Amino acid sequence: MRALVINGKLDLVETELPTPEPGPGQVRLRMAFGGVCGSDLHYYNEGANGEYVVREPLVPGHEVSGTVDVDPSGDLAPGTPVTVHPATFGSPEPGIEDRRHLWPGGAYLGSASTWPHTQGGMSEFLLVDKGMVRPLPAGLSLRRAALAEPLAVALHGITVAGGVRGKRVLVSGSGPIGLLATAACIAEGAAEVTATDVLPGPLERARRLGAHSTVQIGTDELPALAFDVVLECSGVPAAVSAALVAARRAGVVVQVGMVPNEPRGINLAPLISKELQLRGAFRFDDEIDRAIELLLETPGIEDVITHELPAGQALEAFAVAKDSEASGKVVISLWAGE
Repeated sequence: MRALVINGKLDLVETELPTPEPGPGQVRLRMAFGGVCGSDLHYYNEGANGEYVVREPLVPGHEVSGTVDVDPSGDLAPGTPVTVHPATFGSPEPGIEDRRHLWPGGAYLGSASTWPHTQGGMSEFLLVDKGMVRPLPAGLSLRRAALAEPLAVALHGITVAGGVRGKRVLVSGSGPIGLLATAACIAEGAAEVTATDVLPGPLERARRLGAHSTVQIGTDELPALAFDVVLECSGVPAAVSAALVAARRAGVVVQVGMVPNEPRGINLAPLISKELQLRGAFRFDDEIDRAIELLLETPGIEDVITHELPAGQALEAFAVAKDSEASGKVVISLWAGE
């Protein structure tokens, strides 16, 4: 089968790999779309995502959709359109029994965090455990369904915040996750959603998705004490400090965007003086099911996708995805249509 493979820093090639055969409890999918995620960009541009270094050829991609190719159990008919929950969960620990995504020993598609690496879905076929498969409802296209995983990340941030219905929300950073967080907050009943970014392009996309207002960092003033909930989606340390200032007294700030695994300066004084709650959000548990519902109910969320390129132009797709002024979500159309 054909696959996109990252061998190391700036080394991405299309290659031939053995076509996997499903075993008990597994399903083979024929892949249609793969979204380019921030972690994919790190693996390609740096040869590592944080502490996770590419040590063997890695097929990227965990934002995927496709159709059932083979289900040995016969439960899923060939051609059934699906997306995939990219996680397999590890072993529960006391205190986190209800948070499977935090259990140690799990794995994630397209990740170098495990050895051997967990191969992703930017390939002609993908073998997954049957429990990871999510059949799509009628009316939800495979292209839009490729947004289910990143939308689930945004929805998990809302879960960690305790919900946003009727609340004033600041979404800090309008990259793909920030844009999906903006759309998700509106869909989940936020009273007001303000989006920020340092660039005008992402802010224009946020407005098209329904953001009530936008703030260009460095040009406009970000109001203090103005928001019940802040979803910090940029991962920039300075933005974390700004989020703490923007939150109202006793507000909630959720760190959704990944930050570097190293000491960075953050002003925590507002956290203390306003009794803020600063919470972390990591991937998601079962929010992908709600994401699928939202993608069906709100077709306009697909506007997050600004570029679609074929697998033969994967290098161009990764370059465009790195340019946050020019692009929102970039998806690669794989080989299912050939």
